[in-house]
This record gives sequence, structure tokens and C-alpha cells, in this order.
Amino acid sequence: MTLDEIKELIRVFGRSKLEKLQIKDGDFEILMKKEGATQVTAAPVAQVTSTPEVAAASLPVPTAEPIVKEESSKKIEGELITSPMVGTFYTSPSPDSPPFVNVGDVVRKGQTLCILEAMKIMNELEAEFDCKILEVLVQDGQPVEYDTPLFRVERL
Repeated sequence: MTLDEIKELIRVFGRSKLEKLQIKDGDFEILMKKEGATQVTAAPVAQVTSTPEVAAASLPVPTAEPIVKEESSKKIEGELITSPMVGTFYTSPSPDSPPFVNVGDVVRKGQTLCILEAMKIMNELEAEFDCKILEVLVQDGQPVEYDTPLFRVERL
């Protein structure tokens, strides 16, 4: 199974309502589960002979969850954009580059919000709807779990 096929499989599994998926293809085996924290394990028996690449994949943003909380007698409203995977959160494509988004920015559907690195693969997280960034909830370089709140946004 190629890297592109595995990435597509992960993308399709993430959008599906399946709770568990196990595939065996020759010497390759992959098991994916959704149980509060998504767990993806791949166990190739044969050595892979292709050249490793760092690829950028676009992941869908899970449905934003509406939140309302009281903070010093002031109501804070918005929706949470959460992590679709376990990985490391990055605000920009490189340490020298400016962040993809800042608090107060208006973001259009399809615009990159951040990068989530998982297993040396850089996955771009894109907005699924037009919104305004109210708060960035994670620090650059911080590890995140599945469903960790990343941004608080106002849907436009």
C-alpha cells in the first residue's frame, strides 16, 4: 500500500461512521479505531523500499461545537474547532514563517488554519466554513490528542 493510499484511507475513515477498520493486504496490515481517541496503527511486515517523503495532506475539520461560557460576568460565545487526529500543532509552515491565522482574522472556507504533524507527515487543517478567529487555544509545537479544542471561532 502506498503512502497516498494510506492517507486517503485515513481521510475516508475519518469521515465515515465506522468505529473500527482493519485491512490486510499481503505483508501489510493496518488497524484504525475510533474510541474517544483515534488510534491508527500500521504494521508492515515487509520492508518498504520507497524513498520517504514529507507530504502535506488536507484534513477536514470536525464539525465545530457551539460553546458558551461565563467568564468574569461576560458571556463568551463561539464554536470550537477540534483536532481530527493525534499529533503536534504548528501555527505556521516553518519557524521563520508567519502564522497561518491570528486572533481577529477572518478565515474563508478551505483556508489553512494550522498544521498537525503525525508520524513525520505534515497535515494541513483547513476551515470547513467561513469564520472569524476568536481565540487560538493551543500553543505552537504543543502535542494534541484527538478532539482537542484548537480554535474558538465565530461562524460567518
